[in-house]
Amino acid sequence: MTGIPMPHTRGPMIKDAPDHHDADLVLRLYDLRREASLREARRFITSEFWPASADELLAISRTDHPGHVAMRQVAGYYEMAYGLARHGIVNPDYLVEYTGEGMFVLAKVHPWLAELRAATFPTSFRNAEWLATHCDTGREIFAAFRQRVQKALAARQGA
Repeated sequence: MTGIPMPHTRGPMIKDAPDHHDADLVLRLYDLRREASLREARRFITSEFWPASADELLAISRTDHPGHVAMRQVAGYYEMAYGLARHGIVNPDYLVEYTGEGMFVLAKVHPWLAELRAATFPTSFRNAEWLATHCDTGREIFAAFRQRVQKALAARQGA
């Protein structure tokens, strides 16, 4: 993983414990997940999109790829959500406990994240990566999803 810098702050901003404001934000994020187009995009990215190479990952970044809109929507949603934690607005452990699906998406793209950033945008998946490296619960969930993705890819290649 690359070293993701903390945003410049006017003092320590990362919340030590969640409060009712965190709960409200997480519930609002959950409501957004239920929107029909985001639900379909999430289904596609989590169930059908299994990149096995940098080329396969980079292909979805092209506007003519059938999964391009879904990837932009899902990645954008989780980057927005995880940015709330990285910028100290919501407790990181609390947020990732309820939005682990974003860690699953990161685990799918992570082996080729450097190539994706070089070819598209240098901060792609920055907030998800921050959560996976700077938060105990994020590290735990990401590690579990990395194992799961590696097993699934191995099974797909063997099939």
